[in-house]
Amino acid sequence: METPLSSVSLAEDQPTALTDRLDIQRQAVFVVLTFLGMTSGLLGSWFGAPPTVVWTSYTVAYVFGGWYGLKESLAAVREPAVEIDLLMIIAALGALYIGAPFEGAMLLFLFSLSGVLEEYAIGRSRTAIKSLVGMRPESAQVLRDGTETTTPIEDVEVGDVFVVRPGERLPLDGVVESGQSTVDQSSLTGESVPVTKDPGDEVFSGTINETGSLEVRVTREATESAISRLITMVEEAQEKRAPTQQLIDRFEQPYVLSVFAMTAVAIALPIALLNHSFEPTFYRAMTLMVAASPCAVIISTPAAVLSAISAGGRQGVLFKGGEHIETAGNVDAIAFDKTGTLTEGNTRLTDVRAREDALSTDGGAVGSDLHADSALETNSLADDRLLAIAAAVQSRSEHHLGEATVEAAQERSLEVPDASDFEAVVGKGVHATVEGRTIHIGNPRYVETVLGDRQIDGRETGLDAVHDLEDNGKTSVLIVSETDEGLHVLGWLAFTDTIRPDGAEMIEQLRERGVGQIVMLTGDNKRVAKYIADELEIDEVYAELLPEEKVDHIETLQERHEAVAMVGDGVNDAPALATADISVGMGGAGTDVALETADIVLMSDKLDRLPYAFALSKETRRTLYINFAIAFGAIGIMVIAILTAGIPLPVAVVGHEGSTVLVSLIGLRLLRFDD
Repeated sequence: METPLSSVSLAEDQPTALTDRLDIQRQAVFVVLTFLGMTSGLLGSWFGAPPTVVWTSYTVAYVFGGWYGLKESLAAVREPAVEIDLLMIIAALGALYIGAPFEGAMLLFLFSLSGVLEEYAIGRSRTAIKSLVGMRPESAQVLRDGTETTTPIEDVEVGDVFVVRPGERLPLDGVVESGQSTVDQSSLTGESVPVTKDPGDEVFSGTINETGSLEVRVTREATESAISRLITMVEEAQEKRAPTQQLIDRFEQPYVLSVFAMTAVAIALPIALLNHSFEPTFYRAMTLMVAASPCAVIISTPAAVLSAISAGGRQGVLFKGGEHIETAGNVDAIAFDKTGTLTEGNTRLTDVRAREDALSTDGGAVGSDLHADSALETNSLADDRLLAIAAAVQSRSEHHLGEATVEAAQERSLEVPDASDFEAVVGKGVHATVEGRTIHIGNPRYVETVLGDRQIDGRETGLDAVHDLEDNGKTSVLIVSETDEGLHVLGWLAFTDTIRPDGAEMIEQLRERGVGQIVMLTGDNKRVAKYIADELEIDEVYAELLPEEKVDHIETLQERHEAVAMVGDGVNDAPALATADISVGMGGAGTDVALETADIVLMSDKLDRLPYAFALSKETRRTLYINFAIAFGAIGIMVIAILTAGIPLPVAVVGHEGSTVLVSLIGLRLLRFDD
């Protein structure tokens, strides 16, 4: 029997899939022929049929029942290696040798039957993921010169525009150019509610357009689409063995050889030392060989792990290997990044405040009175001028605060000057040359460390304003101008980000699932971090951290806990994600970085998938424990019974094959897991 441990390509073509189905059907036919030969031989011997009929029937049972096992055994011996199939073939031939052809035929029948059932069970889990391929349309309706043209998706280029109508699947990733609709993204992200799509929104291949017609501009080629990347990742995940599976693989060969050795001893010792007769001794040794064979042990892990990978994929949770499923089940501490993880990542500028007369004394526009409310107010020339200068510097930055600054300037249609000599100080701020002077934009730590003890006009006023804004949960920075005449605070900016509405519920669910410590690690200031941590009831918060400092905190958590997970958007926290025992990336459907850096990827941007991921991992580990208990328990009980009570070979066969099928079906239950 071939244990179904190897990965099957998800991108296999139709001829290969057809060949696989025909092979399983052929195995099923062989099982039927084995059963008919076995029963015909038994009935013939009972009712006095001619010996030719009886032995012909048993010959049919042995040939068809042992065909695949012998084929696999010969292939293994050529490696060279010894597999369980050889144990079963030798046991069946041994039964035939001592005049017990029915027992041997029964062994081959149940062994081949369990092989077909295992292939079916494991095939179910693989089919659940292979169905992803069917989610990807083969062609797109591309607009060319105002006319729709049916084009294979491989020939569609980035920048082309295609049309998708209600009820159709989107063939490629893109951005909506025109139209409005709702899109069912459940197959990719696990979201149960359709998502409204307007012009400018991102859409993904394999999802279903529901209500309206859309024109979509392609942003990724077919091979780089979200569904293609998901298929590739799951395919690779199936190839990565779980630690338990690696251990079993390592000990399979020595175990099988030890069973052969035990069988030889069980034959030699009673005959040589106790003068037992050969036939009952040999019969008992064959029974012992069958009972001790580790089929159920070997199949127990892939049955559960592949089913878990499949179940997670359907719920928008991608485990990038069986090892991560096992490790995630032990997580008892989780560290969260803040921006884009606990918050929605839609950072926006809320306050622009020019310090009175600062810009005029610095050679800029005329100053104005300050405003203190929290809304974005850039009505004064001074505030507009400050925002334009800040946008000039931040246009070179990839930080989310920089993007929000530039976006706000664009919304106000401000004329942004050119900047040069841009330089970023990680975790603190940036500076660049704008109109002949150096503009510094940074948090209080930037002022304290980069600008140091240098005299800064307006330092105290600016820092007080920044601290007041931080007390209200806003991230704030100072803007300082440096000229030959010295340093001057020009003003300050404040930003806010929305806490995810499902954040508090997610944290509560994690606690219910056994996560004892929840921590937030952020580069943002302490006041903002504490505000968000208090809202979400997070246990510990560490703020104003540089990337290497986040790594230090992860390592400290690892000293206190069994397994530590780090959850982030995969953009700024690569060192911390790599250090954690398990890294979880958010929003994998839309970001390349999350897919590449994380061990577990939440394809949607929804936090509710995180408790599901850990619950699935725990259930998988529980299933493995149950399967091992059944597999090793069955072996132990049968071996003891054989040595003490002398149970017959058919009983050992039923116990052995029954436990093998049982652990396969228990693992298959994970396909329906929906906590």
